[in-house]
Amino acid sequence: MFRRLVCVALLFASLSPTYARADWPERPVTIISPFAAGGTADFLARLIADHMQREFKQTFVVENKTGAGGSLGAGLVARALPDGYTLLVGSVATHAINPLLFKLPFDPSNDFEAITLIARLPNLLVISPSVPAKTVPELVAYLKANPDKATFGSAGNGTSQHLAGELFRMRTGASMTHVPYKGAGEIMAALIGGEITLSFNNMVNAWPAAKDGQVRAIAVTSLERNSSAPDVPTMAESLSGFEATTWFGLFAPKGTATHVVERLAASVAATLAQPEVLKKLNDVGAVAAPLPRQEFARFISDEQSKWRQIVEAAGIKQQ
Repeated sequence: MFRRLVCVALLFASLSPTYARADWPERPVTIISPFAAGGTADFLARLIADHMQREFKQTFVVENKTGAGGSLGAGLVARALPDGYTLLVGSVATHAINPLLFKLPFDPSNDFEAITLIARLPNLLVISPSVPAKTVPELVAYLKANPDKATFGSAGNGTSQHLAGELFRMRTGASMTHVPYKGAGEIMAALIGGEITLSFNNMVNAWPAAKDGQVRAIAVTSLERNSSAPDVPTMAESLSGFEATTWFGLFAPKGTATHVVERLAASVAATLAQPEVLKKLNDVGAVAAPLPRQEFARFISDEQSKWRQIVEAAGIKQQ
């Protein structure tokens, strides 16, 4: 009888799912980018996937699963097997802002293993060329003088661009109408075409248009000036303490084996230390910012608290 029990136990063990074996990865790994192709999350996902593919001698595939401000793709990863074969490039939207604005079918704080922060980058305050302002104070004066005309565009309700605009409105008392679009590209087209007054758009999309003179760059939303646009002042130089940066990090489903998470974190850190990678990040205004797991978890908690205060002060209701 004992022999039979042992055999049955071994049979069930062989049929049970095996999560994150010691020889991971044995097959292709999927990295989900929850935002559109060509955006910052997609860019970073492909950057780290290229390095991991070489390091682990295995295929790393980036898939764009867009929708619901990043929550669709994040939800897919939250529900995936914790075997190390499905990862997420999450962001301030998926893990700090969306939980404040939407009823999600997953818990960003408890359904993921936070592996490491990848990069931070400021939004760029850009205005239509038709607006006669070259500094933040001049822009504030213009907005207050034209309260019925002023509009600001974002990539949708609850995005970092939207909340940066709300923070700006709260800090200055300027009256602006929020106009949501489907993505950063649409925002820039509307701004160049004069359909909206301003936007706090990401550096990847906004800075090239500003350099070409299609829009006017007024300020970056980080506390320090950005190395890719060193002549553009920070918002904090006019509005003390103003900061509204976008960040992206790597996540796995909750329960993913520690040794896999640690290998992934080390791989990202090694990727971000390469001079050619740092140059690519600098070209789009991003700053490499790898963090150990525990520090990354604390960072996310602090971001959730920060944006909760802004959402509540702006009176934005959960949908």
